[in-house]
Parts: sequence; C-alpha cells; structure tokens
Amino acid sequence: MKELREKIADSFRRLDKLVIIAGILCSVLSVVMLHSIHVNEVLDIGVDDAVTQAIAAAVGIVCMIVAASVDFHRATKLWYVYVPIILILVALTFTSLGYQREGADDQAWLDLGFTSIQPSEFLKIVFIMSFSLHLSKDEANMNHPLHMLLLLLHGAVPLGIVVLQGDYGTAVVFAMMLIMMLFASRISWVYIAAAMVLIPAALWAAWNFVLGDLHKSRILVLLNPGTDPEGLEYQQDLGLTALASGKLFGKGVYSGEDYVSVPELHNDFIFAYVGETLGFVGTMAVVIVLTFICVKVLLCGVKLPDRQGMFICVGVFAMFATHCIMNIGMVLKVLPVIGVPLPFLSAGGSATLSMYIALGLVQSAKLHSVRPPRVLFDD
Repeated sequence: MKELREKIADSFRRLDKLVIIAGILCSVLSVVMLHSIHVNEVLDIGVDDAVTQAIAAAVGIVCMIVAASVDFHRATKLWYVYVPIILILVALTFTSLGYQREGADDQAWLDLGFTSIQPSEFLKIVFIMSFSLHLSKDEANMNHPLHMLLLLLHGAVPLGIVVLQGDYGTAVVFAMMLIMMLFASRISWVYIAAAMVLIPAALWAAWNFVLGDLHKSRILVLLNPGTDPEGLEYQQDLGLTALASGKLFGKGVYSGEDYVSVPELHNDFIFAYVGETLGFVGTMAVVIVLTFICVKVLLCGVKLPDRQGMFICVGVFAMFATHCIMNIGMVLKVLPVIGVPLPFLSAGGSATLSMYIALGLVQSAKLHSVRPPRVLFDD
C-alpha cells in the first residue's frame, strides 16, 4: 500500500499541471453555472445538480491521478476484464433497468436506485484503450484486407450499440475517434481513397435506413432556417437569444435579471447560459480553455515515441474536439441538436467522470511511454 501511495505521489509531481488546472477551471465554472440556474430559477432544477457535478469532478480528479499513475501498457492488456463489464452495463440499458432521461432522445441511462449512470460515456474510454492496443499490435499488418476488416469491426461494435440506443451524437463521437486513430496509424492511402469514394453512399444509407424522421427534420431545418420556429428550431433560437443577450460582459451570474429559459440549459445548452451571464468575454474564455486542453492532448501524442501512447492521445483528442465542436455548433445553430455534452461544463456525472479519466489516460501515456528499440543501421 505504501509503495502504491509513493507511486501515485511521484506520478502527481510529474503531471501536466496546466491541463489539470484547465479542466478544474471548467468544472468550477460548471458548478457555478448550475447553482446560478437554480438560484435564478431559470429552469426547474435543484441544487443537487450542482452538488452532483462537484462530486463527479472531485471523484474524476482522483480517478485521473490514479489512471496517470498506472502504466497504460498493463492497463490496456487487461481488456478482457473491463471490456465485457462495460458491454454488459451498456446491454442493461436495453432492459427494464435502462431509461430515457427527460429531454433526451435515447435510452442510454441505467437507474441504479441511488444514482444513475450513462455507460456509453465509459464505453468511449474502453474503446480508446482497447483500440490503441489493437492498432499498436497490428499496425505492421493493418493494410492486409483481413486485418483491416478486424480493425473496422472493432470500431463498428461500440458504434452500432449506441446507434441501437438511439444516441446518434455519441455514434458520431465514436466514428471520429475511429477515423482519427486510423488516420494516425500507418494506414494505406488506398483505404483512405476508398473511404472518400464510399462516403456519399454511406451518407445516403444513413439518411434512408438509420436516421429517424425527427433527426432528419433537425438537419433539414438548418438548411431551411425559419421554417419551423415554433417547433424544432425553438430550442436553438432560444439558445441564440440567450447567447446574444449577454452582449460583451453578460448579465451577471446572480444579478437577478430576467434570464432566457432554454430547454436543457443546464446540460447541452450550458454554453448559451455562459454567454448570457458572462457575455462574449466569458464564452471566448471557455473556448480558449477547451481549445488549450485539446491542443495539449494532441501535442502530447505527437511528441510521444510510443505508438500506443500516441494512439491514446489521438483518441482522447478526437473525443474532446468532437464534443466541443458539436456542442458549440449546436448552440450556434450551425449543427443539429444531437445531444452531446460540452466537456467538463454540461451537467452529468458520467460524462464529467469519463472526461477526467480520459485526461488521466493521456497523462499515463506521457509518463509511461517507452522509446522503441533501435534497429541496426537505423538512422
């Protein structure tokens, strides 16, 4: 036990403190925003939302430090332990234990009685870990058709599961993680060219056989703004109104002014409330901090000599960047409402915890990466 404590303490001293501070700043702002929404009675949410967010952030920080202290090589090799556990938890969402949260389109939550969790958030972490191992072990042979098929199947399993849940936002996140991790590998340009050719057919198939009428309508109203202001556009229009009403410095967090009540303001539309209370300055500060986290994660991967560590960083970068772009784009009405939380800011214990664990994986990749052995006569 003493050895473990010393190992964790040593890892903590070597952590990238700036990334940790950036994540904590976002979590502090999230708790303040949620408490402000409750106090100002903008939405009918309880103070327990802010408390839950604070607890999730605190637990997440601890999990991040523990994850950073564990050698990711050893952790990923235990895929046969954690992959089945997470898959079982996800499968339980299709039973009576699963439920559809109010305001969501998907049945992706598990009711545990004392709390609820969203297993698909942790499935992202499991996928990054297992797929990074798969890629690093098979990178030399990955361009053989059979090996490429197995890699694609590896990515298709979690993606297909969340599609069955009706969680298309998370499906897009999985797709981007798969694409970017493959692109970071030694994939042949033949496969990339083939993928570019097949994209139109894939989009046609998704439109005709995967997306429901509601999701199609959300895309169509973006192409034809103003066609359904009292229906599908209502939430996004309110979000834009809230965002714009903050002007340069915002109305203030506890000013007592009239705030715009936007559905899911505490969750998917938290960025709109940041703009309303803290103004353009506040939203730009959030964008800068989130961009800083994404860039630091990507640069960490670029600098690593360890291929598996690099794949982990690319996967985490893809997850963070996709969440940020889709969420903010949704609030700005340039992307459809698809239910993807803003990292560290949107209300949700599972999402917050998974984001901190993902940062822990990146820190582990930085601390425990090994340089590959030099080959004779290699320059």
